Amino acid sequence: MKRKLPLLALFFAVALFVVAGCSKSSSEKDTSSSKLLSTAQIKKNIGSKLVTTREKSQESATKKYQEIVSEGNYSLEDPYVKLNPYKTTPLSALVIFSTEKNATVSYTVQGKTDDADITNKVNGDSSITHQVPIVGLYANKTNEVTINVTYDDGTTDSKTIEIKTGSLPKYVKGAKVTVSKNDKSKMELGDNKLTLINRTTKEPFAIDANGDVRWYMTDYSQHTFEQISNGHVLVLTKRDVNSPVYNDLVEMDYLGRVYKEYNFKNKTKSSDSANDNKKSETTVIHHDLAELPNGDLLATVSDGSEYKEDIMIQISHKTGKIVKVIDLKKILPKSMYIHFKKGADGKNDWFHQNSVEYDPTDNSILISGRNQDMIMKLDYKTTNIKWIYSGKKKSSWPKKYRDKILTPTKGTSITGGQHALRLLEDVNGDPDQQNILLYDNNIDVTNGDEKNSGKYSQAVQYHVDAKKMTIDQTWAYGKKLGKKNFTNIIGNAQRLENGNTLIDFGFKNQGKESNIIEVDQDGNEVFNVTIANSASKAYAYRAYRLAFYDEDYIFNVLED
Repeated sequence: MKRKLPLLALFFAVALFVVAGCSKSSSEKDTSSSKLLSTAQIKKNIGSKLVTTREKSQESATKKYQEIVSEGNYSLEDPYVKLNPYKTTPLSALVIFSTEKNATVSYTVQGKTDDADITNKVNGDSSITHQVPIVGLYANKTNEVTINVTYDDGTTDSKTIEIKTGSLPKYVKGAKVTVSKNDKSKMELGDNKLTLINRTTKEPFAIDANGDVRWYMTDYSQHTFEQISNGHVLVLTKRDVNSPVYNDLVEMDYLGRVYKEYNFKNKTKSSDSANDNKKSETTVIHHDLAELPNGDLLATVSDGSEYKEDIMIQISHKTGKIVKVIDLKKILPKSMYIHFKKGADGKNDWFHQNSVEYDPTDNSILISGRNQDMIMKLDYKTTNIKWIYSGKKKSSWPKKYRDKILTPTKGTSITGGQHALRLLEDVNGDPDQQNILLYDNNIDVTNGDEKNSGKYSQAVQYHVDAKKMTIDQTWAYGKKLGKKNFTNIIGNAQRLENGNTLIDFGFKNQGKESNIIEVDQDGNEVFNVTIANSASKAYAYRAYRLAFYDEDYIFNVLED
């Protein structure tokens, strides 16, 4: 049965224009039914397909760049330079030139300080024709970019060019960035890493360690911004900024070139807003997606019924069609959704799935359900439950589920309204012994820690022993920050390559600001930035530290 929300959390849910991860629904009586949609009906309602709208709009630009590469009339001394080559990423540029001998190319965007340089090596084979995707420019500045050429015979050459950029748009400029700490010697920065601010809505943007914006896109995105194996990113966006529905999932690169576009019907749209009104922005893919080993996508969606945010679909990357549907209502106890009250939008948000992670060690998925204060692991082929962790007492589960419930060790915290469940790097190849990381909002929605709910939020690492069916908390950060960093909705935790953890307290101070903190393994802060949210729902839903030039990324206008 549902518990009553703590007073503070209830106030937030009613008074605020709540978005991703909104709290308990508030209808007077339970009117949910047990009738579920068929897989065929769900596929029909979602209507996933591949379209070429954006690719076609870029055809003339791409054709022009193809001709410039083929003609080979530009040299290193006088290269072709195009700022914002695909009209959606104004702090990027495309540079094209030819050399007389085969060579490889790298470049450096000069930073405002020496330790803010961004250096990228252009991936691909040695060649006499060079297409150089430039990322990391500053706004409203004449940027100096040094292009370095290394010939196959070992000789080198270089050229510094200037690229003038325009000012930031309203909702990026208005997101005031304040850096209170940036120990760059201890931060995970590499040569080209930036902190990507993936907002609940408005334009996503990326900052360097000084807090300067070094990349943004003009298209609005909502929730989903994921880098995939080829170095491209998947962005959930919409046809234009005035459209109320985010139903276009675009595969693009940081130059803004679109490689693939998935479109969905509006029939399954839903809103995370606490207020039900016609102006509320709605979405089809609502919180997360994962790339599967075969390149297909696994996305969190709603099915178009009275229930929402409790379905996953596998989308073919070749056809755009749905090839698999996972309905959590068919997996978890019926009592969980039948007795959950509908929200103001008339929808039953009983589970509120906010993350999905694929585990290649045993072909399984890890998922998080905010409104059940629950994380779980499922066999992907059979959808059988491998384990569940929840504050819901084992004895209160139906008997057939009880052997799947993890037992916490002494001192292990119960998750509440958690987000961003992620599998950490495998160390022994044993899927029964795994480490996971998540952002624990620590709000008692249905089965959370009622005693400590609302006192703090934190990033938490657990060790799961699926043989002993135990879960042990091995690391956490955030509790000592107390209520000032408590966030009843949204948030993220990312384990970085050097062992540091980047934590996004996305809805700090009732959503007026987002606080992103990087800590080392001992919990020492090495980076602390606060971003004043520039508009309603423009919170930092997630923050990622990303290489803005992945080692697997190759730009070539001559290829699709």
